[in-house]
Parts: sequence; structure tokens; C-alpha cells
Amino acid sequence: MTVLILVLIALFVLFGVRNLRMRFITRPVFSFFKKVLPPLSSTEKEAMEAGDVWWEGELFRGNPNWNTLHNYGKSTLTAEEQDFINNQVMTALTMIDDYDIVHNRKDLPPELWDYFKKEGFFALIIPKKFGGREFSANANSTIVSKIATRSISAAVTVMVPNSLGPGELLTHYGTQEQKERWLPPLAVGEELPCFALTGPEAGSDAGAIPDLGIVCRREFNGEDTLGLSLTWDKRYITLAPVATVLGLAFQMRDPDGLLGDEENIGITCALIPTDHEGVEIGRRHNPLMMAFMNGTTSGKDVFIPLDWIIGGPQFAGKGWRMLVECLSAGRGISLPALATASAQMATKTTTAYSYVRQQFGMPIGKFEGVQEALARIIANTYQLEAARCLTTTGIDLKVKPSVVTAIAKYHMTELGRDVVEDAMDIQSGKGIQLGEKNYLGHAYMSSPISITVEGANILTRSLMIFGQGATRCHPYVLAEMETAAMEDQKAAINRFDSLLMGHMGYAARNGVMAFFNALTASKTNSSPVSGTTQQYYKDMSRLSSGLAIMTDLSMLIMGGDLKRKEMISARMGDVLSQLYLASATLKQFEDNGRQQDDLPIVHYVMTERLHLAAKALQDATRNFPSKLVGILLKVIIFPIGNHFNAPTDKQATTLADNFLQPSPARDRITFLCADFEGDKSGIAEVESAFLAKISCKHLYAKIRKAQKAGDLTPKLPALATFAEALEKNVISQEEHDLLTDADEKRLAAINVNDFETL
Repeated sequence: MTVLILVLIALFVLFGVRNLRMRFITRPVFSFFKKVLPPLSSTEKEAMEAGDVWWEGELFRGNPNWNTLHNYGKSTLTAEEQDFINNQVMTALTMIDDYDIVHNRKDLPPELWDYFKKEGFFALIIPKKFGGREFSANANSTIVSKIATRSISAAVTVMVPNSLGPGELLTHYGTQEQKERWLPPLAVGEELPCFALTGPEAGSDAGAIPDLGIVCRREFNGEDTLGLSLTWDKRYITLAPVATVLGLAFQMRDPDGLLGDEENIGITCALIPTDHEGVEIGRRHNPLMMAFMNGTTSGKDVFIPLDWIIGGPQFAGKGWRMLVECLSAGRGISLPALATASAQMATKTTTAYSYVRQQFGMPIGKFEGVQEALARIIANTYQLEAARCLTTTGIDLKVKPSVVTAIAKYHMTELGRDVVEDAMDIQSGKGIQLGEKNYLGHAYMSSPISITVEGANILTRSLMIFGQGATRCHPYVLAEMETAAMEDQKAAINRFDSLLMGHMGYAARNGVMAFFNALTASKTNSSPVSGTTQQYYKDMSRLSSGLAIMTDLSMLIMGGDLKRKEMISARMGDVLSQLYLASATLKQFEDNGRQQDDLPIVHYVMTERLHLAAKALQDATRNFPSKLVGILLKVIIFPIGNHFNAPTDKQATTLADNFLQPSPARDRITFLCADFEGDKSGIAEVESAFLAKISCKHLYAKIRKAQKAGDLTPKLPALATFAEALEKNVISQEEHDLLTDADEKRLAAINVNDFETL
């Protein structure tokens, strides 16, 4: 006890007396930090400074304020937005024949192009004062999603002008003259935009684009003009083959000092009419047979005046920050919308098909193997809709959550692919035989496109989510990095001393909380709700504190090498991502009014999210470069083991059984997949068969009872069984007609297209 007291006194003196602390702690640690903290490149620094920290900041810091999450409000549509969806969007759906678009036309029909232009589908984000609709992110996402349930090609065509491109960049950064010149014709479809960022040498590493703009003077419109000589080579540019205005990202240089002393000005964005001299629009690509326009563009020594730079000459070199901030539209709205749409369509059709399709005398949805996949489909679809709503809520709050949108892009496109693949497994032959009756094939074929664009998913997971999140969301690290770079060493040391004390207290609190929560199974944590979901909030707080202490020790041990330890970074990013997805799920449950028939889905989703988050933490400790620190982290985070298990078989079968019948819960997670007259996609066909067979459920039971009693012959074909049942007065003529009609619809739903020749 005496020794302990002396140690505590020594520590109190060491940390409490500033001169001693500065000499023996702050200065040595400061020198160490300058060596190990990861250096930031100029593009990394701009990426760190661009965008905002939002809900992910709470999750990253070890003690989330759950009331903050619930106070963000519910994502809703205005009356004007809902009216547009009820009328213009529904009309557009009746004009879509996706099989014809993809396999015959290789393009949208002219009447659909004209309708999209006339009704402002390309102007969803353009301000009303320039003729646009100025819809919310939620409305933008919902509109794209509804179209995507019937045609990915049509949805992408609408998506791109309302995503990263001239419209958004002009709205945020354009000069008044540029806005007045371009936004009104863009709003009515007189001008069609594309944006060229990706090239053969720069994909996910957009900051490394080799395309150049050299400052020079030339004659333009009869006058000596200061401008740029542009040379570029771009590919994968959606809408390029039909665009009339080209947004272009390039490296800007001023070797002759015409603008000042700086030679390498940096990434810049400009707006160029595609009929401008020297602009080349190349041939089309074929993105997995989808029919949206995608192709190449290039130019060599193309001269443009400086005022064609988006935002004017004062925005020269600021293109990277502009792009990073505006990428949230593509990452947070458009691509997640496609994934959610495909999932809702797959859920609606696969639950119906699983009841309609019979093998061995019963619906295939009653087999446990199928139910296992069905449960994943249903749960992931609920998760996708929840994440879609939470992410668009953040964007509509006028924050630019760069880490959140990276999470949304990566995990939602992957979940969307998982749902469609499970649906393909269940519907099997129905899914692989292309034709007008096939609603899954194009969604399956196109899913890798979303996964590839806006930054490859592998790099999004391994570099962006944790790489940006660890620095942006941590309450001290970014400030410490800035302090380490200060030229005034005295001021830097003084500032660092204050930051260090706060950082040490923060790390100690998270370590103690992670350990205490593990020993008590999070029972003492607070929750903003009562009932069956309250434990999930408590467990998420526990995992959040575990992530926080692991982050601190990782940055301390690995320093600048951490960003090269991509597997460790990816796992810690997975923890953050799973906590974000789980947050979205719980908020969706609350926003929907705590619907009791949603609880089986919520329980399944939350069990899976917590299981994956804990597994990622456990795998990170097991693979930690320092075995000693890995053991320490395991003792802190999982002192009595990892008890976050995957969903049980019972949860899966209960969830699947609940969705093999019409219900409000089924309607809620398939609402984007609208029903309308004239639907040629096959979706209406399988849904009609599903409802018809459900309506005859009691008649099938009556027939089975008669067969067991020996009154009817077993194992006859369906129509022969119905005829015998009518003849023997087991069923009435009206009941016979209902059964016959249901069976005709069943056969139509399970049949596929065939062709005389391909």
C-alpha cells in the first residue's frame, strides 16, 4: 500500500507540475509524435479538410449520444416531391421496357428521353430560380430508386445529371454568369452534361490525373485571351456520347508565371461545350450490356479562356476539394439508391416466387435452405432502406459527410449485390433466362458497375473509411498533426501539452469503459429507449469504446505505417461501418413508429451488425502487428471472450415465414417497387400469382384434407385435382374457378421467355 501511494504521488507530481510534465512527458512525446504521425500529402490534406464530421464522429469517439441520432429528424418528402413521384415518375415507369432498351435499342427510346427532359428529371438538384426542381436528397434518391426497380439503364441516365457533374458543381461553386449561362438550359434538357474525371492512368486515385491544362495566351473570339491549353484522355464517362457540355478535371500548371509565382496550381475543373474546337467524343463503352450512354472523350491542345474554370479563375487549383465535397451525391445518394432499388425489387419478387414456386409438393419458401437465403434478403433490404434514409437525412441537413457517404457507397452496393445474388439462387432458372419476364437478370449483371464507380470498393474499404475517419473524427489527432507541423516550436509545444493531456484522459476513459462494459455485458450503459431494442444501444456503445481505444493504440504503435496496414485499417473501418448501419436500423425502427411486425427484421439485422462489428474488432486484435499490444487489446475489449453471435436458425425461419404472405411489413420494405398498370417487367405477373395463390390458401387446405382422408387421388396434376374435387363436391364451381385462375397465374409467373433464334 505504501508503494502504491508513493507511485500515485509521483504520478500526480509528474503530471500536475507543468515544468516537470513538459520536460519529462510533453517534449519527448512531441518529438515521438512528429516522427510517427502519418505525413499528409496535399491531396490528403484537402480531402481531410473537405466535408463535415457528422454522426460517424459520435460513433468513433467511444461514447455516442443516442439522442443526437434521434434528433436528426425523419427523412420525408414535401407535397411537391410526392406529387412528382405519384405522377411524373409513375408515368415514366409505364414508358419503360427494359428488355427492349437493353437488348434491342441499346438506348432509351426517344419518347422517354423527351419526357425526362420536358418534365425536369435532369433538373432535380438545380435551384428553382434557374428553372430546376430543387428537390431534397431524399427525393432525388427516391426518384432514382423507383426508376431503378424497372430499369438500371434509365435510372443511371437520370442519376448522372443529378450527381457529380456540371449541375452540382455550378450550383455550389459557379460564378453568377456561369449559373445563368448553363443552369437554365440544363434544367430543361436543352443541354445534357457529363463529367470527365477518370482516365486510363487515374481511377480511384483521382488526385493523380495526368491530364494537363497549361496557362497561356492565345487569340479567342478575335481577342488576345489568357486561358488554358488542355490535353486530356478520359474513359468510363457516363453520358459522354450524348453530352453537349463537358465537365473536365485536370492538373493546372503555369510554367511561364502568367498568373504568379506558383507553377503547379493543382487540380482544376472547367466547363466546355462538346462542340468546341478540338473536343473529341469517342466511341461508346459497353458496361456489362447496360444501355446507359458511357464512353470516352479526349482533346489535344484545346484552348479555353480562364473564365471557363468552374467558379472562375479564383477557383483554379481548388478542383480536388470541390470534387471531394460533391462526391457525396454519387456516394451518398445515387449508388445507394440503385442498390436499395434492386434489393426491394428482389425482395418483392423472391418472397412472391418462393410461395408460388412448388417442389416436392410444397412452396420452396418452406424449405429451410431457402429460408436461410430469404432471411438474408429481407434483413439486408431493411438495412439498405434504413441506411438510405439516414444518409440522405445527413445530406439534407446541409452537411457533407464524406466518411458516411464512403460507408454508404461501399456497404450498400455490396449489400445490394448480396441480395440480388441470393434472389438469383432462389429463383434460379427464372433469374438466368433473359427476356421480358426476367426482372432479376439486369440487376444481377449491373451490380458490379455500382461497386466499381466512384472509387473501387476495395480501396474505399481499405483506405478511405478508416483512413479519413480516424483522423477526421478523432477529437485530438488532427489537431495534434497540425500542431506537429507548426513552425513556431514554442507555441507548438504549449498547444501540444494541452492536447496531450486531453488525449490521454480520452484514451484512458475509453479503455476503462471498454473493459468495464465487457465485464458487465454493457448493462450499465444508457439507452434512449426502453423495450426489446434498448440492449442494442448499450452494446453499440461498448463496441464504440472498443474501437476508440484500438484506434489510439494503433496510431501510437504504427504511426504513419497505419495507412499501409490496409487489412487492419479495413477491419477497424468495418467496425465503424457496422455501427453506422446499426444506427440507421434503430433510427428507422423509431421513425416508422416502432412497428411490432418489423421487430423480427430488426432483431435479425442488429444481431448480424453487432456480430460483424465484434468479429472485425476480434480479427484486428488477432492480427495486430505487435503481439503484445494485440493481447492487451483482447484483454481490454474481450476479457471473457466474444459473445456476439450471428443470427440463429430460429430467427431466420421466423423472418422468412412472416414474408411468405402479404403484410404491412412486406409493403414497407418493397414500397419503392411500385405497382402500375401495363408493367411489362414480370414483377406484376409474379405478384399477381402470389396474391391469387394466397387467396386460395383455404381451398388448398381443403383439398389436402380430402386427399389425406382418401376422398381425392393424391399426386395428380393441379388441374386434374381441381376437376376431381369439383366432381366429388369437395369444392364448388366458384372455388374451382378461383383455383384454376390461380394456377394459370402461377404457371405464367414461373415460366420464362424462349426465342426462335438469338
